[in-house]
Amino acid sequence: MRKSRFSEEQIIGILKEHQAGMGAKELCRKHGISDGTFYKWRSKYGSMDVSEAKRLKALEIENTKLKKML
Repeated sequence: MRKSRFSEEQIIGILKEHQAGMGAKELCRKHGISDGTFYKWRSKYGSMDVSEAKRLKALEIENTKLKKML
């Protein structure tokens, strides 16, 4: 799987900008991402804090390791 250019902290920062009132099209243009990527991030990380996102990533990594073992 391809590694993202943005870390979870950066993604949540971008989403916080959107919640502060900046439009989605402006954010996508500013950060160089597509509309689809922005809305996918919003559905996945929408109401999370940085610590919650790190925990989610750790669980995903652990889950893939367990799947490989099986």
